[in-house]
Amino acid sequence: MDKVKKEAIIKARTFDELLDAEYGNPGTPERDQFDADAAAFCLAETLKEERLRAGLTQEQLAERIGTKKTYISRLENGKSDIQLSTLFRIFEGLGRRVSLTIL
Repeated sequence: MDKVKKEAIIKARTFDELLDAEYGNPGTPERDQFDADAAAFCLAETLKEERLRAGLTQEQLAERIGTKKTYISRLENGKSDIQLSTLFRIFEGLGRRVSLTIL
């Protein structure tokens, strides 16, 4: 890590300043990639938490929604993109609803 970046990280007082120092300002390719990865991680963790809350294995959830266990596993590990229709189907299979907010 270069000296300027290290100093910026040390001087950061807010989480946003830390993100800017580590990954660049919003809109830069490195920051956009970080933001996309972070969103995928959050979705994967939410999916896993809801599946566990419903008391289902990956295989049971896959059977409920007509897919394979390996697909559920890839989603939960952030290794696969998900279509919106599939997201709705998964959470419906968990007895939950999805609500989207456009900002």
